Formats: sequence, structure tokens, C-alpha cells
Amino acid sequence: MAIYANLTADQGSTFISVVTLVDDTNEPLDLTGYTTSGQVRKTYSSTTAIDFTTTVDTPTNGKIQLQLTDTQTGGMKAGRYVYDVEIVSGGGTVTRVIEGQLEITPSVTRG
Repeated sequence: MAIYANLTADQGSTFISVVTLVDDTNEPLDLTGYTTSGQVRKTYSSTTAIDFTTTVDTPTNGKIQLQLTDTQTGGMKAGRYVYDVEIVSGGGTVTRVIEGQLEITPSVTRG
């Protein structure tokens, strides 16, 4: 079952969040051989999605970095969105590991 975590990003700014995945014994999940992906949508049923850039730093420490560019957040209207992140094992097993809401806060500065 995925953990639920709400995130906040500033409109027009680069967003980076690092999450640590742990196993049942609360030890970092070894992500060796795994791939990661994640998307943001306005609602669960939205057909338009924005892809997170997902990076596994050191596979044995269980850390995944999620990133949206300033262009991506700048193109999003302020408000709440939903997101999730999945990992795929070398054998092809897909597991949703994180999900929640992403709040985009409005920007005042333009240009």
C-alpha cells in the first residue's frame, strides 16, 4: 500500500522533493534494478498529465528525487492536484509507493 503525502510547490519555481522508501522493518528499500515514474493530474480522471522527473540517487538508500521544472509549475494553475509515484522491479512488478495531493501556490512575480 502506498504512503500518502501531501506536497506543496510554488507556481513558476523549480520543485524538488526527496522521499525515502522503507521496507516492513523500517530499513531503506533497496531500489537496485528498479525504475521509477510519477505523474500529476488535476483530478484522478484527467486525461492530461504532467510527468515528474524521477531519479534514484543511490539505489541502496531508498531515496527517490521528484522534480518539476519552473516551466512545468508555471504552466499549472494555482490549486490542488493529485499525484502518485510508482516503482517497477527488474521483473516487471509495478508498485505504487507514494500518492497524495500537490498544492500549487500562486505566483505574484511575472516575467
